[in-house]
Amino acid sequence: MAPTTDFETQLAEQLNQHCFCVGTDIPGLHQRLQGDLLRRGVTLSMLQSHPNLFSSAPVFVAAAQVEQMREVVRAIESVVATARWQETVLRAAPQIARLPAATRGVFMGYDFHVGAGGVRLIEINTNAGGALLNVAMMQAQQACCDGARDLLGAPVEALGIEARLVAMFLNEWRLARGDRPLARIAIIDTAPAMQYLYPEFLLFQNLMESQGIEVVIADPGELVLQGDALRRARGAIDLVYNRLTDFYFAQPEHEHLRSAYERGTTIFSPHPRAHALYANKRNLILLSDREQLERWGVSTATIELLLRNVPRTVAVTAENAAVLWQERKHWFFKPASGFASRGAYRGDKMTRTVFADLQKADYVAQQLVPPSERMTRQATIATGLKLDVRAYVYSGEVQLFAARLYQGQTTNFRTPGGGFAPVYQAPDVRSVAASDLSPGSTCIGIGGMPATSNDATDRISN
Repeated sequence: MAPTTDFETQLAEQLNQHCFCVGTDIPGLHQRLQGDLLRRGVTLSMLQSHPNLFSSAPVFVAAAQVEQMREVVRAIESVVATARWQETVLRAAPQIARLPAATRGVFMGYDFHVGAGGVRLIEINTNAGGALLNVAMMQAQQACCDGARDLLGAPVEALGIEARLVAMFLNEWRLARGDRPLARIAIIDTAPAMQYLYPEFLLFQNLMESQGIEVVIADPGELVLQGDALRRARGAIDLVYNRLTDFYFAQPEHEHLRSAYERGTTIFSPHPRAHALYANKRNLILLSDREQLERWGVSTATIELLLRNVPRTVAVTAENAAVLWQERKHWFFKPASGFASRGAYRGDKMTRTVFADLQKADYVAQQLVPPSERMTRQATIATGLKLDVRAYVYSGEVQLFAARLYQGQTTNFRTPGGGFAPVYQAPDVRSVAASDLSPGSTCIGIGGMPATSNDATDRISN
């Protein structure tokens, strides 16, 4: 693991509290994205429809924390790859998830709380949204002076990200179909134009079509299963970029998707098997269970890393309900198959009625790990927002880091000044010591009034 010092962690925390000189030109970003929507016939202003999608405040993390997140990802991937894990997890999964899958699943999301005590994995998601929006946002960063820009550089993993994302989809296709050309991708979601992250679908469409791959954005009802493939009006679909939250195609209106997946006539990514192996919240119980991991023969080093970075998680049962209620202030409750924080509750905010209801459902309780905070400025008022950091992962490797700023119990896009935020690695001790941006400098906002700028970079991906 990368060496860390108290100074590096404290510097990241100070930057999150006081630095405002590196940020996103939100009106400029919305204007550029709006141009793309207009070309697609969408006239509603993003400033009206998505006022809190992006935050102007970046998030800073220490180099050691970045490496810790990568280590957690690698450790979990090593456990998921074992036969014992797959046998155990898939035994309780729907039948469709037990089918073998050649592809690995795009845009896996590992969500962390990051603080002075290190990093803590909160959950894992398949089809994690927002990656392309974060790419666009990172390209709209601005810095108040050459010194800040030179010291901080680009957001973590920003360089070359578009090429890596294209390569990810091409690799999924090769894993399933070898050297056959990939001609057409369908992004599917329920009423996609009504989805909050619909602008991301358009960014994806532009990115892939710039590589000569046609992309259609469709509701599942627009696809039909004919012969050997899912089809839309313009022809057969080679690969489905699956954004549905019906993870196992269990709803009657998705029967044709289920059939196409089971027959292998169309490639899906992500797919039901990936959700079962990674994203069911009950998996967190296994990842935080020392005895179970030891029985599986997981290495001691990996077990210690997981127990240090994955908060203890337990199933909510009739047997432990009384104790969990008594200790509820120390727990966070989540539906085992939930997504987007739906149905999740902090124990200290939960009523007896809600607790009685969740005992009848399939819930887990995770030890509460309070999120860290990023100070933002709305007009002249300083406001502290909670933050989490998402690692977008493919095939065990982190593709991109992004943060989400919010108020309330869970992440959302309703908080003024909140939304997606880029992640910067705080400068190391040697860089700070050699620069004019040491603690006390007003340029990065530590110890004084930060400088500001209205200049934005011109490059934004269409």
